[in-house]
Amino acid sequence: MDHWTELRTALMLARHGTVSAAADALGVHRATVNRHVEVLESVFGTPLFQRHARGYTLTDAGRDMLDVASRADEMFADLAGRSRGQAGRLSGSLVVTALAGVAPLVMPAVREFHLGHPEIELEFRAGAELARLEHGEAHVAVRAGPKPQQPDYVVTLFRRLRFGLYASRDYVARAGHPDPDRLVGHRFVGAVGTPSQLPYADWMEANVPPAALALRTTEPLVTHAAVCEGLGIGFLAEHDAMVRPDLVTIIPPGDAWPVTLWTVTHVDLHRTSKVQAFLGALRSFASGKGL
Repeated sequence: MDHWTELRTALMLARHGTVSAAADALGVHRATVNRHVEVLESVFGTPLFQRHARGYTLTDAGRDMLDVASRADEMFADLAGRSRGQAGRLSGSLVVTALAGVAPLVMPAVREFHLGHPEIELEFRAGAELARLEHGEAHVAVRAGPKPQQPDYVVTLFRRLRFGLYASRDYVARAGHPDPDRLVGHRFVGAVGTPSQLPYADWMEANVPPAALALRTTEPLVTHAAVCEGLGIGFLAEHDAMVRPDLVTIIPPGDAWPVTLWTVTHVDLHRTSKVQAFLGALRSFASGKGL
């Protein structure tokens, strides 16, 4: 690859922020770092860094360069490891991202992967904001909903979630066992009159008047906590409810309220050893092992 040495220097400068730190990381002189950056900026015809008193920050062109250089660096490291026969001793980092509520489904695979590859630095980023895999923000994403269609993404089915309507034993003792066909007088946890992508949102709109809400929330983790505390009836994911013996099933989970989960990787890193090892762990648990 032309200018790979200069690209790796720029990568180190972007990661460390100063010429001296990048030079130390690479084991070269500061002048070498400056020269390599100048070569790249001449090749690209645009500045890659903004110089300021505290160090260097990337320009927009520099961020594009960093995306490509980071993925290339990981692929070279993976290739070098396999060439040395070290495929069983993976190292580096692996970033997984998913909604917080999906963590119980992913964590068995995370544990298996960690025990098999303890030298890997693992990070789990939870949140609704989608990581941009093409920018190197995560190695593996677990996404809910329609199948992602980005052309550079490798997408496979992880599993399908089912939801049911539940109440706590405390709520049932206080308010009586709810009849699914006659829920008048019962209190609910959730949201109505609010746009929602949750699969049971239409059922809530059709069956729950706003005055029946004991707690209004669109956050599944809050709903789970409130239902378990007995505030009212609410929809929970089957995998969350099945580990709580203090919950009573009002409407059992079924195919009426499904959510599909997908595993997503970027094509550039999909075949690296560490990503393949983690995907293998995910597949083993998605197929029923341990869940």
